[in-house]
Amino acid sequence: MIGDTMNPMLIIQFYPSEGPGYLAQFLAAHHLPWHLLRIDQDDTLPSNLDAYSALIMMGGPMSANDELAWVSPLLALIRQAQADQIPVLGHCLGGQLIAKALGASVRANPVREIGWGLVTPSYNATATAYFGSLPFTGFH
Repeated sequence: MIGDTMNPMLIIQFYPSEGPGYLAQFLAAHHLPWHLLRIDQDDTLPSNLDAYSALIMMGGPMSANDELAWVSPLLALIRQAQADQIPVLGHCLGGQLIAKALGASVRANPVREIGWGLVTPSYNATATAYFGSLPFTGFH
């Protein structure tokens, strides 16, 4: 089994109600090891990702632009993951952090994205294989 030989994936939770949920169930069902680090409970970020096979960041009500003690060290970890070709996944705040770490501008959207909304996948082979070619309704 692949899960028995790989390093755990590091999942970072920023807010009490924004845990890994179904993702944790999926990983467990597929025997993929993971470790939950709780920023919201003052867990300390590792200095590097040498012990992990992936970096996954959940959501939260804060912004990647907020001056929080953990933002700068986490941006460095994201850049390390990118340089070392370690897979990175970001949900909501996690996506903002990835964008900021890799040089993009993160700013408030003039339209709130909360509730059900239309999602239109990009038109490329990877997106089409994963999502299909038609727009679908998803929960934001």
